[in-house]
Amino acid sequence: MSTDDTPQKDPVPEPVPVPAPEPEQTGRQRLAAGLWPPRLSRAQLIVALLLFVLGLGLAIQVRSNSDSSAPLRGARQEDLVRILDELDGRTKRLEDEKQKLDDQRKELQSSSNQAEEARKQTLERERQLGILAGTVAAQGPGITLKITDTKGQVRSDQLLDTLQELRAAGAEAIQINGVRVVAGSYFSDEGGGVAIDGKKITQPYEFKVIGKPQDLEPALNIPGGVVQTMEKEQATVAVTRSAKIVVDALRAAKQPDYARSSSS
Repeated sequence: MSTDDTPQKDPVPEPVPVPAPEPEQTGRQRLAAGLWPPRLSRAQLIVALLLFVLGLGLAIQVRSNSDSSAPLRGARQEDLVRILDELDGRTKRLEDEKQKLDDQRKELQSSSNQAEEARKQTLERERQLGILAGTVAAQGPGITLKITDTKGQVRSDQLLDTLQELRAAGAEAIQINGVRVVAGSYFSDEGGGVAIDGKKITQPYEFKVIGKPQDLEPALNIPGGVVQTMEKEQATVAVTRSAKIVVDALRAAKQPDYARSSSS
């Protein structure tokens, strides 16, 4: 029997693979990995929400203030000065009005003779009504209107139109050729002349008028007005301003037959 004396070799183990080393992270990558995904607690979320709401409120307030001041912010310096002057003037007028009312209140409260004050006011009111009714004389600034009608062409209706123009211009007292003209006066043609309330007057027709001359005279000289109408009738018209016009023609006070004061 033969024997194999050749020595046996041990089997060679297979090589174990070595894992490749991971690449080293940079500082930016490590920072990003630490911040994301965020790890917030409940308390941090509540604080963040409160800060957001507070910031939103502040932004709205700033925007509102900016919008309200925008018109003045864009105004010129002279415009701002004018606005301030107007506000100062308005404040001054209101203060003056307040002071006036306070003085009147104190006067009424401190008056030792209110009955006498009431009597004075009643007499003043009576005087004013007497001027309008023609029962008392009056004087003041105004004009004199003289119409010379040598052709006899001026009629009662034209004198009435003249009266209405003067009243519309602010005439307060009027007399024509010595006749006091009041609200109830009437004009009529009579015997080659004109009658006022039944009293005949002849030319030249002279109006004495109390009122503001700067308003009365232009009212007569408007295009198509009294002066032009009279001149078409070949009449001569002269208007004179005066600082003092006396209207002293009077009318008797007439007692009404039926009307009575409602306070009696």
